[in-house]
Amino acid sequence: MAGYEYVSPEQLAGFDKYKYSAVDTNPLSLYVMHPFWNTIVKVFPTWLAPNLITFSGFLLVVFNFLLMAYFDPDFYASAPGHKHVPDWVWIVVGILNFVAYTLDGVDGKQARRTNSSTPLGELFDHGLDSWSCVYFVVTVYSIFGRGSTGVSVFVLYLLLWVVLFSFILSHWEKYNTGILFLPWGYDISQVTISFVYIVTAVVGVEAWYEPFLFNFLYRDLFTAMIIGCALCVTLPMSLLNFFSVDPLVTFRYFRATS
Repeated sequence: MAGYEYVSPEQLAGFDKYKYSAVDTNPLSLYVMHPFWNTIVKVFPTWLAPNLITFSGFLLVVFNFLLMAYFDPDFYASAPGHKHVPDWVWIVVGILNFVAYTLDGVDGKQARRTNSSTPLGELFDHGLDSWSCVYFVVTVYSIFGRGSTGVSVFVLYLLLWVVLFSFILSHWEKYNTGILFLPWGYDISQVTISFVYIVTAVVGVEAWYEPFLFNFLYRDLFTAMIIGCALCVTLPMSLLNFFSVDPLVTFRYFRATS
């Protein structure tokens, strides 16, 4: 493993020409989160490496996953008649999820603040994000879990693919346009998930047994939000960005793939 050539010399040479370019049009990010992150990043000392911030946020996501796995190993803890996850666990997971999300938003600002932004740092960040897609979904699954009031494991599997599809789609978009259009669904989902964890600690998992509207259960709302966000927000915006950035880019792409 140590002697394996993961990146060719030609690919390494390409890093010298690479320049990070991203566009964020999400109102939540622009008017709420970015001002918040701009304040938070000033707390960090300039000697703190951006990659360490990135990795710390990822470790919090993994810790949440392991903590929930300990209290809910078979995803039945939220089902009626089973021993539920303690309320304090939901609070801890909710707070740490928001902290991890904050660190993910701050690491790039720290890199630019300390003039240490590199293509490898971006690759490290996005590589960890790809793993986090799994941990986020599986951890939040414990809110509903399995059983008569929960979500089937097969649906969980589909939701994992939907989230991964959204992640891959945004990077396909960047590969072909040279610009990373940050998906709206990420910021909205992270704030919502953190909030829902705290609400679960206050109202208990039994509150999610009740219908949200008519016979439409909260578990159905959970599933519909993830799929709907991917199909109605992420996918259309990615295609719109792909076709509108540069017509020549679109032409070259379809010519190369035809």
